Amino acid sequence: MRDQEPAPLGAERRLSTKEAAELLGVKPETVYAYVSRGQLSSRRVTGGRGSTFDAREVEALARRNRRESAGSSPSGGELSVRTRITLIESDRYYYRGVDAVDLAMRHTYEEVAEWLWTGRMRSGNTFTAPAASVAVARRAVDALPEHAAPTDLLRVATIAAATADPLRFDLSEDAVLGTARTLIPTLVAALPPAGHDRRDEGPLAHRLWSRLSPRKNPDEASLRALDTALALLLDHDLAASTLAVRVAASARAHAYAAVSAGLGVIEGPLHGAASGLAHRLLVDVLDQGDAAPVITDELRAGRRIPGLGHRLYPGEDPRARALFGLLEQIPRAEPALLAARDIVETTARHAPLHANVDLALAVLTTSCGMPPTAGETIFAVARTAGWIAHALEEYGERPLRMRPSGLYAGPKPPQPLPE
Repeated sequence: MRDQEPAPLGAERRLSTKEAAELLGVKPETVYAYVSRGQLSSRRVTGGRGSTFDAREVEALARRNRRESAGSSPSGGELSVRTRITLIESDRYYYRGVDAVDLAMRHTYEEVAEWLWTGRMRSGNTFTAPAASVAVARRAVDALPEHAAPTDLLRVATIAAATADPLRFDLSEDAVLGTARTLIPTLVAALPPAGHDRRDEGPLAHRLWSRLSPRKNPDEASLRALDTALALLLDHDLAASTLAVRVAASARAHAYAAVSAGLGVIEGPLHGAASGLAHRLLVDVLDQGDAAPVITDELRAGRRIPGLGHRLYPGEDPRARALFGLLEQIPRAEPALLAARDIVETTARHAPLHANVDLALAVLTTSCGMPPTAGETIFAVARTAGWIAHALEEYGERPLRMRPSGLYAGPKPPQPLPE
């Protein structure tokens, strides 16, 4: 015997107990358990046995149950997003299926960025910034206080560059790629020089060097280490900033706005700013000549030792390993490398953690005379390419799909009006 008759056209659609159970994937008894917990409402069948349920209410509960039962991602997060960009697996990571370290060691940052965006390698590719975009970005950055942080400068430059682009709302692939190829060099061009003339020609790493280091004539090994660091940091799956970018892109924000969302996240000490903490730790060890008292002070203060360990790499961070290998070819980097090794060995007495890419970046920035914030700048410029790759991918998905529902845990309505 059926619990209900078909509803007339235009009426509220009701489901029988059996239909509700099938939609929820549970037993009929569980449906009534949902009712007793206040998660579903029911209505008795007139003149008969059984109950009916609002179809929309049942469907909403089914969606919530699917989200909750989806389980955690391998990284420990609650949200999984299908992507074809970066895979992290077994202490290695891959850009579109190709070993990312191999790509970074064999190609320039611009070439690897093109690979990430299009799946095609364009040898000898360099990015060029339009003069109008650079001019408006520099004016905006120059108006900021001297103490403004690197991400402040880059966010302002991004917004300024957007205002100079009347086609920024065009979300077609060709338009977004055009934005990517001009925004990144515009961000670098907008940064103030580091004690000598800006360099606005050549590979992006060479231009960025003139904004980060007061050393006017860098050796090729140092420039290669900087360029490789940019390529190694280009993307890292759904890091916090990348997720913010995909949320913005899901709402169909243009590429400049999506990048701005990413820049707003990386200032946290657990993300883009982590290399600055590692830089300061490394300088303290160099000043004292011994890691032990510095590590002791950090542990006594209850602070996590920066530059060590990574939740996605149970073993060694492949980015750190590659960058340390290049830094060993720079004679000037030897003291910082020895200090980094001392940090790892001293901390191993407390917790056996490998050096991560933040400590490798700290060795690079310290040995090249760069300020503590330089690693954050390198990270942000590098990751901009990855953010745009994810924005491009998200533009091809259903709009607003990155809109989770909150699991409300407050007082059950209706509550009386407050007096």
